[in-house]
Amino acid sequence: MNQSTLSQFPRSFLWGASTSAYQVEGAWNEDGKGPSVIDMSQVPEGVTDFKVASDHYHHYKEDVALMAELGLKAYRFSVAWTRIFPKGDGEINHKGVAFYNNLINELIQYGIEPILTIYHFDLPYSLQQRGGWSNRETADAFAFYCETLFKLYGDRVKYWLTINEQNMMILHGDLIGTKKVDELNPVKDLYQQNHHMLLAQAKAMILCHEILPDAKIGPAPNISAIYPASPKPEDVLAANSFSAIRNWLYLDMAVYGRYNATAISYLRAQDALPEILPGDMAIMARAKPDFIAFNYYNTHVIAESPVDFNLAGKTGDQQVTIGEAGVYKGCDNPYLVKNEFGWEIDPVGFRTTMREIYERYALPLIVTENGLGAFDKVEEDGSVYDGYRIDFLQQHIDQIQAAITDGVDVFGYCPWSAIDLVSTHQGCSKRYGFIHVDREEFDVKSLKRSKKASFYWYQSLIKNNTSEVSD
Repeated sequence: MNQSTLSQFPRSFLWGASTSAYQVEGAWNEDGKGPSVIDMSQVPEGVTDFKVASDHYHHYKEDVALMAELGLKAYRFSVAWTRIFPKGDGEINHKGVAFYNNLINELIQYGIEPILTIYHFDLPYSLQQRGGWSNRETADAFAFYCETLFKLYGDRVKYWLTINEQNMMILHGDLIGTKKVDELNPVKDLYQQNHHMLLAQAKAMILCHEILPDAKIGPAPNISAIYPASPKPEDVLAANSFSAIRNWLYLDMAVYGRYNATAISYLRAQDALPEILPGDMAIMARAKPDFIAFNYYNTHVIAESPVDFNLAGKTGDQQVTIGEAGVYKGCDNPYLVKNEFGWEIDPVGFRTTMREIYERYALPLIVTENGLGAFDKVEEDGSVYDGYRIDFLQQHIDQIQAAITDGVDVFGYCPWSAIDLVSTHQGCSKRYGFIHVDREEFDVKSLKRSKKASFYWYQSLIKNNTSEVSD
């Protein structure tokens, strides 16, 4: 559907950018911070770990000043659970509390809206040693952690995100570094963890509304439109199944307080139904999000999968789907190009995704990740011309405007990422930021900050509140 006239972005639109604590902060064991599962996990050979990252912990004032110069209306960041509670629960760490107090105050000083992600992959290692998300007590520890954050920062933070990409932790936790499952029935244990996370999220939303009646809170999964590989009914059915398993399982529970029927059927067939205790579903039903935050990078093409589909030696990641025997199989999309890392680029699919979410749930949307990772080249004069990133973001922002014209309520866009950070898979060589950080995989160098070409482009876009390219 083509529109002759596009709606303008609202004046209140939250033009922002995103990071996560473990990928940007560094200072992994300073000022009382405890270790997380990310800190204790193995990183791919040849890439850096997360111990220093971009050293935002020591550079936050400089970084926020640059964000203000960029013109950001919002900054989506996460709190490291182990900075607040080094062991996940128990004694609070006042130096960690002070860091986020200072960060939030700095943002507000510049008129930047804090959007706080409560949990972004980094479960406290102490809780993992006690069973992690397989242990129901972790949901209680999470609720107490959330209650603490609401009371500490709720006077200044209006927007809260519960759990970043819970669906990716379940589907691709081995690659993210979060997967720890029982070997006897790993799939069942995985979806028991999922149930406890859904329960924890529900408790967080209920507590937020009780403690902060004027605040807004929502889930933050990775959502993607799913295309059938052909009109063949079996391909359409497989695509429908994958949508339920990847997308709607998580949002149906967050919004409606119930399990998606197709996803439950899938779990039953896998002997992976979670144990649901009396009262669990009542808690789920009480939890009502105010909006849906979601991350989007690409779409997926799905075909039927034979029961003898050979998965030996095959792996995927958050944006590359391999498949599951007898359920679904990922395919290439011949109509799309891929980036340097094999991820297909689909701006129009972004519009489709926004439509699907809004039509299904009728809640306001905010995009909390969308971006292009690349091996940026630093010129002799220190400049970085990342025209490819500008093109990617421009195309996706155009589709937000088209979705708004379609009638979708989108109130913010926070691309990944505000500043260069450490990628989950490719270390610091894979860069996303508007702000360049001078470091290499195993040489932190000066960590000097500098502005890329995309910085000036986004600055102009925000100033003019339009997706049209400005001179």
